[in-house]
Parts: sequence; structure tokens; C-alpha cells
Amino acid sequence: MEADAVGPDAKVSVCMAVYNGAQFLPAQVDSITRQLRAGDELVVVDDASSDDSLAVLRRMADPRMRIYCNPKNLGVLATFENALAASSGDIIFLSDQDDVWLPGKLSKSLEAFASDARVTMVVTDAMIVDEEGNALGPSFFAQRGRFAPGAVHNFIKNKYLGCTLGFRREMLAVFLPIPRDVPMHDIWFGILNGIYGRTVYIDEPLVAYRRHGRNASPVVSPGFGKAARWRYRLAKNVARRVIGRAMGSK
Repeated sequence: MEADAVGPDAKVSVCMAVYNGAQFLPAQVDSITRQLRAGDELVVVDDASSDDSLAVLRRMADPRMRIYCNPKNLGVLATFENALAASSGDIIFLSDQDDVWLPGKLSKSLEAFASDARVTMVVTDAMIVDEEGNALGPSFFAQRGRFAPGAVHNFIKNKYLGCTLGFRREMLAVFLPIPRDVPMHDIWFGILNGIYGRTVYIDEPLVAYRRHGRNASPVVSPGFGKAARWRYRLAKNVARRVIGRAMGSK
């Protein structure tokens, strides 16, 4: 897939999925809106939260923030898909509800896109913090293992962390729809970008990645049986997407 060149003024969409995130939303939303420009947008989809997440979001009224609500709880994959479908930016960033963007995340990511029209995804490092925001580790990838792009490498051991991802809008034609039985949206996007695009890694922590007992992604590694099922489902869906696109292009 050949990407169009975008400059540093390209419109940005930040897509956030929310579910019972009232405790952490003020810090996260503030850290994002401080970096957005006048023409950018923050698209938030609430997945039928039972806490006061919606009230918190509405109190943080910002003309660049658009809030949507799922009619019922649909899960993280469908919620991110709804946010992506509602976005309109040239460059799209994913955001969890409980992290914090560090200074320079937006500008440094846009510089990476602007430097090479072939780059379709930008990944950054992240520092790890606990529920109260105390530092647990200066680098996610120092703990996870050195980041390396590519479909095969990440199929074996996923290095794509959703809150660190940004990608060009044209990749939505590849990424969507998200199969509901893949392990998580970030590995799905990363594997497909490894096939159809090009990834640049910024070796600098630009997100404070909060770890606590309510994270959507697992805090501990799954057992062998679950991991094997996840990889089977991922491989099955990637094969279907690749074959479907190949047949559709003929």
C-alpha cells in the first residue's frame, strides 16, 4: 500500500475507548488535548459504562472532543472500531482511558510520518506507571524485549502496544472490520501493517502506560493453551483478510 505524503499540519484523530474509566479520564484527556491543534479531534466512545465516565467527559467539554455512547456494552474491539469509524483525521492515534500522553508524543510522531511517505505506522516506547502514577519502569520495551516490526516476528511475540500506535488513515481499509475473535486490536493492526505497510519505531517513552488490575490487556501472560488459541484465531483471520483483499483486487 502506497501512502500519501502528509505534512506536520495533517489533521489528527485520537480514538479512545472508555469503560468505567472515570478515575483516570481527567488526566488522560488533559494530556491529549494539551497537544492537539485547533483542527484535530478526540473521538471518545463510551461502552455503556456503569460509573460516571460520561459525566466526567462532559464536564471536560472541549470543542475538539466528540463523545459517542454504545447502546449496550459491546467490548473493547467493537468500541475501538466505532471510534475509528467516527474519526476523520489523516493520522489516527489510539488511546486507552487510563494512560497519560507525555510531552512531544504528537509532534514527534507527526515528524516521523512527514519524514517518509512510505511510513504507515509509528510506534513509540512507553514508561510504565502504577495506578497512582508512580514509575515502575522507564521503558516498556526494556521489559518486553526490543521492538521489531514485521508480521512473523510479532506473531510469535507481540510487541505492538495499542496506546503507543499511530497510523495513516488509509490503513483503515486494511484494519477494519476487526474480527471479534482476535486477541486484541493492537496485535491485529500491527500484524496487518507488517504485511501491507511500513513501521517506524521512536525509541523514546512518549506515553505513561498505567498498569493495574482493571487493564483491558492482561497484566500476566496467558497460559500456553490460551496463547495457542489466540494465535490460531489471529492466523485464521489474517489469512482470511489477505485472501479477501487479494481476490477483491482482481
